[in-house]
Amino acid sequence: MREWDHFVAIDWSGAKGERHKGIAIAIAERENVGPVLVEPPKGGFSRNDVFEILRDELPANSLVGIDIGISLPFNDAGAFFPGWDRSPKSAKRLWALIDEICSEDEHLGANSFVDHPEASRYFRHGKDHMGDRFLLPGAATREGRFREAEVAQRAQKCRPVSNFNLVGAAQVGKSSLTGMRMLHMLRGHLPVWPVDPIPDRRIRKGGSMLVEIYTGLASKETAALGARTKLLTYADLNAALEVLGCPPVDRYGEVDDHSSDALLTAAWLRKVASEKRRWEPRSLTAEIAYTEGWTFGAL
Repeated sequence: MREWDHFVAIDWSGAKGERHKGIAIAIAERENVGPVLVEPPKGGFSRNDVFEILRDELPANSLVGIDIGISLPFNDAGAFFPGWDRSPKSAKRLWALIDEICSEDEHLGANSFVDHPEASRYFRHGKDHMGDRFLLPGAATREGRFREAEVAQRAQKCRPVSNFNLVGAAQVGKSSLTGMRMLHMLRGHLPVWPVDPIPDRRIRKGGSMLVEIYTGLASKETAALGARTKLLTYADLNAALEVLGCPPVDRYGEVDDHSSDALLTAAWLRKVASEKRRWEPRSLTAEIAYTEGWTFGAL
């Protein structure tokens, strides 16, 4: 496997508004030092801040993990939106469609897409408000549709939520849709695995690449090595970093979930990025890469 010099983990947010305490960025260098947080501006990072960092300020030869779904389910029905004549045929065209419909939404928002007369039919909007196409005919559960990467995550004892679900604390639907707008804007600047091939490190921003991550997967794998599942303090975080063979973070006291997720996942990304199996999961085909993408680390 090719080598990387920097490992960046981003905990993203799809919430309304410009600036978000829920966005955290951590970076781990290739050398064996502890990960560090990128200090946010006053009020927190905006999604546009993150876009500009990834487009213009990313260190050369970086592997960037962002906690979003980079696409929607396709393989289960042969379409993202079965029955809608505007349903795209690829992940990149999906990003373009979302960005087109949401072009007037400020701060990389995606409300126009989930409120669109046709697109809204495929989402769950509230506890008792489910679009008439949220479930496929004959669906076994009411959880919604899942990508093949999320099926793989479930086999690893994780509990991902459908990207069509916009309800509950664990939902990632809006954050994924806002993230897809950013991915569309980054086309030509930063390739996205596995939708794009892994770049040569000598070109394209020194060979940097973005991957989808699921911080819950990093946390579960670290817990399996002996760390605590819930990290409430920097002491808890440093104990988790230790089981990854990573030096501690030079901070003390309580730590918020977003910061701990970013710091732990940056260290985890550095540890597992050299594992061939992470880049060649069993169920990842060329068609799935083209349509649904994948979650880095899911086997």
